[in-house]
Amino acid sequence: MKRITCIALVVSLCLLLAGPAGADEGVYKIGVITSLSGGLATGGNVTKQGYEMWAKRVNAAGGIDVAGKKYPVKLIYGDAQSEPSQAASAAERLAAREKIDFALGPYSSGVTLAAAPVLEKYKIPMITGSAESPLIWREKFKFTFGTIPPVNFTGSGPLEVIATLNPPPKRAVVIGSNDAFSKATAETFRDTCKKLNIKVMKYDIVPSGQDLTPYMSAVRAMRPDVIAFGGHDEELIRLVKALRQINYAPKALLMHYGVTEPAFVEALGQDAEQVYGASVWTSSLKTTGDLIWKDAASYAADIKKTFGIEPDYTMAGCSTAGLAFQAAIMKIGAVPPLDDKAKLALVDALENLDFNTFYGPVKFSHEGEFYHANTGLTPLALQIQNGKTVIIGPDAFKEADAQYPMKSWK
Repeated sequence: MKRITCIALVVSLCLLLAGPAGADEGVYKIGVITSLSGGLATGGNVTKQGYEMWAKRVNAAGGIDVAGKKYPVKLIYGDAQSEPSQAASAAERLAAREKIDFALGPYSSGVTLAAAPVLEKYKIPMITGSAESPLIWREKFKFTFGTIPPVNFTGSGPLEVIATLNPPPKRAVVIGSNDAFSKATAETFRDTCKKLNIKVMKYDIVPSGQDLTPYMSAVRAMRPDVIAFGGHDEELIRLVKALRQINYAPKALLMHYGVTEPAFVEALGQDAEQVYGASVWTSSLKTTGDLIWKDAASYAADIKKTFGIEPDYTMAGCSTAGLAFQAAIMKIGAVPPLDDKAKLALVDALENLDFNTFYGPVKFSHEGEFYHANTGLTPLALQIQNGKTVIIGPDAFKEADAQYPMKSWK
């Protein structure tokens, strides 16, 4: 009797450790690789909220509908810790131990470039909602896709608008932080300036995270009309603070990422006014969605209600990454868990995807330098005016005229 009791106790303990029987059966296991700690944690948590918003709405409806039956989704996180090596380790764990069906990718291009080869090895599809370096797409990873176009596709828009203003800018200083995305952004700004006959007086790649005040003091002596900077959110805030401290306002101050993120205006207040940026989405954009959210405004309202913040294009791109997987899964009718054959079919479905979302069209490129990037979107030129981000170009999307030249800090 004692032996039977002991056996029963052991079996019960094993069941407790293993969790409920069939806990993950009939559930899509989705790995989320992003930076939840370290220097990129602000952006990493923006991606997390975007992915979570999609998962919440899918599960609230019962799951992804496949042939009339619904299958929930489960997000399993891997913290990249803002380091490429940690991103690779997180991808390895999610693929080998967690046996994920597919993955939602990191904030930042350097981290994405580290995770992609690992998922390639395991033949696991990944869509990143927040990586814009052209280097990713030039690698032509078969299993990696992105809902946000690369920066060399989107970054020229603001400069093209600025070049038409009066008096037209003649001189520029272009700077980028030393990481994949920021360098690609700076290269795009430099090349666009040259194309528009704006003389690049100085082009420099600086260490990530450095104090920019001494650097901007030297730039002030050059009196450039345009200062264009490629960097991440916290660096962009530091740049504005540095210019404010030395009291130098160029005719135009341009960034790429940052101006659409609520934290940028919250951190800088009035000093964020008139800063230019680039994007492919704002909450005021007129779009029509086929899945979950009917348009940009309804998505923004859902984010506001759920998280108490205004969404930026990164958060929107991440939710759209979930929608893209959802549409592709529904198309091929694959139920969890996905075997290698189903994962290859999922890649094929993603390559042929062409549908409308609250974010805009999703259509991944099949070839060339934008391979597997979403090139169905229109690059937008933005500026912060009266505490809000408005579209200043192209004309078909224009909400306001550009405010130019930039006012003095005082």
